[in-house]
Amino acid sequence: MTAVQGQPGAATRLLIIGPQGSGKGTQGVRIAEAFGIPAISTGDVFRAAVAAGSELGEQVKAIIAAGDLVSDELTSAVVRDRLTHADAQGGFLLDGYPRNMSQVVHLDEFLEGRDESLDAVIELSVPRDESIARLSLRAQEQGRTDDTEEVIANRLAIYERETAPILGVYRTRGIVDEIDGIGTLDEITDRIVAALEARGLIRPAAA
Repeated sequence: MTAVQGQPGAATRLLIIGPQGSGKGTQGVRIAEAFGIPAISTGDVFRAAVAAGSELGEQVKAIIAAGDLVSDELTSAVVRDRLTHADAQGGFLLDGYPRNMSQVVHLDEFLEGRDESLDAVIELSVPRDESIARLSLRAQEQGRTDDTEEVIANRLAIYERETAPILGVYRTRGIVDEIDGIGTLDEITDRIVAALEARGLIRPAAA
């Protein structure tokens, strides 16, 4: 059944969305730890499936080896499989999925089939110029010469074209919390936690 907000022990199902350079990966891990749920990123799920040598993993491995993008259908299948693991039964935080409207439909169908739904969508809001500056700095620090400003701008354009529109769907459901992504790690984490607690989502006593 769908978790009842405000009750200790209730499952918490979250999605974090933001452009590259917004810090969503870091914040996703922090928030997941605060609420005692697993942070599930698409990249990690793909790597785990490949490492496990499962049928889905072998499909993903072959596609990546060919330099192709994993289809929405296969991506959704791999994520659905991950969400059936025991550690995700008490909730989860998704990072990097769904990334487009097609995947939103897939996730909706999966959750509805389990009489569940997302409790909140965290939107990390960062100005485009700030995202580009952060990604450029990270590329320099990591020696990634292929991450030029043009390449970075193209990645952000894909996000704006394909991923940002899904926020409109979730806004109509009243579950989006827009969070200012500028500040220290602790400041941003505190903003997210405050917004989630304002929705009645409760952290485990030990958190």
